[in-house]
Amino acid sequence: MTPRPAIVFGLAAVLLVAGCDDMTRQKKQNPYASRATAPGDVPAGVVQYGETSAPVPPVTMALLERGRTEYHVFCAPCHAETGDGHGMIVQRGFPAPPRLASDGPQRIYDVITDGRGVMYGFAQRIAPDDRWAVVAYVHALRISQHMMLSDLTPEQQATR
Repeated sequence: MTPRPAIVFGLAAVLLVAGCDDMTRQKKQNPYASRATAPGDVPAGVVQYGETSAPVPPVTMALLERGRTEYHVFCAPCHAETGDGHGMIVQRGFPAPPRLASDGPQRIYDVITDGRGVMYGFAQRIAPDDRWAVVAYVHALRISQHMMLSDLTPEQQATR
């Protein structure tokens, strides 16, 4: 007795579906994490392997300006210029990131370095010192969103 084609097809479909899983919950592997798994040599001018942290620099206007530049290049497409999580990529259908609200400076630095959720890490794209600049800018951005005109000095109010 020969099996019917519909039964064979149905059994094959069930087996195929049973083999699928939610691939969004798989662990990410960074091929650049070690020299052994890297697909090639590291080009000049990029962050070398193992550079996971840098000393926290003092916050200066130059650091904030550098952080603003890096934020607008790497973060604003998803997090938006205001940090509310409604950037241009999100408006095109990508999942919205969380608001830049309550994480501490080290946690923000670590997320920039290693990624979180669907965000990939920027360790190979943003130098450690520039990551701290982004952290300082994000902190200033958060503070600026809750300031009142009365919080400014008279000199700052005069420039408004």
